[in-house]
Amino acid sequence: MKKVILAAVAMFAMTYTNAQTIEVLKAEQSVKKDSVAAIQARVDALQGQIDAFPGWKKGAFGTIGANLSGSSNWYAQGIPNNSSGNIGITLNAFANLDREKFFWRNSGNINAQWVKVDNKDIDTDNEDFNGTTDIFNISSLYGYKLSDKFAISALGEYRTSIINNFNDPGYLDFGVGATWTPITDLVVVIHPLNYNFVFAENDAVYESSLGAKIVVDYTKQLGAVNFKTNFSTFQSYSNGDLSNWTWVNSFGYTLWKGIGLGFEFGLRNNKQEGLANALAQVPAALPTPSFDNLDNKLQSYWLFGLNYSL
Repeated sequence: MKKVILAAVAMFAMTYTNAQTIEVLKAEQSVKKDSVAAIQARVDALQGQIDAFPGWKKGAFGTIGANLSGSSNWYAQGIPNNSSGNIGITLNAFANLDREKFFWRNSGNINAQWVKVDNKDIDTDNEDFNGTTDIFNISSLYGYKLSDKFAISALGEYRTSIINNFNDPGYLDFGVGATWTPITDLVVVIHPLNYNFVFAENDAVYESSLGAKIVVDYTKQLGAVNFKTNFSTFQSYSNGDLSNWTWVNSFGYTLWKGIGLGFEFGLRNNKQEGLANALAQVPAALPTPSFDNLDNKLQSYWLFGLNYSL
């Protein structure tokens, strides 16, 4: 009996000691967590000062979307033996310099997608990946500051395709005017004097002209979220049919070590491209398309997939 009592007392003492030890450890952990939070707050404050310091700021994020599939003797579909795939990539990058008297903002956007459907039962179809969405856009904006919000500015912007029909068409804008930066990360460019150079083999459709250039760009990183929206329009003074606009929106959400989910979609209205496409597809027996009878439809694209941020 005495041994049982001693054993019980020993177990109670051990349990009590362990409970005290756990409470002590939890108390120490709480203090250290508070210390870590205080250190992180100081680090975040220093990073904020670094980000606010005038100088080069660079960044990039992109999205990769892909799916591959195949079938063998799957008779329920029209092509029972096939291999198919869709691959797409986007990249958004920027390098901005901010000084007391001037700024220089540079950005680029690439979106390329390929698709293939290979019918294994015939030898005449195309087995390669073929380009679908195909966008290449770079811009450079220089401004001399008149105040914190306004600057006299000059802009150069080039847009084309890179997989198919490089520089056919290609658009090169050069213009001068003013830039307004009402809040951080928002840039509004208004250039009433801008020349839109158009490069293309089909001179009957594409034409260069003088006009006004307006660009609205907002690029922001909020924690794990990267966001960029860019609206660019050219309004021709000589002919409204030569005007065009493009609006591209990119999102990235980081889940782990720079890897996450990304989504990008774009809209465009360009009557010159619409007419060139109509002329390339119309049968000879039908009336020839022109700007006057053109059914100019809104262009669009989108991509969803894995995202990586730098």
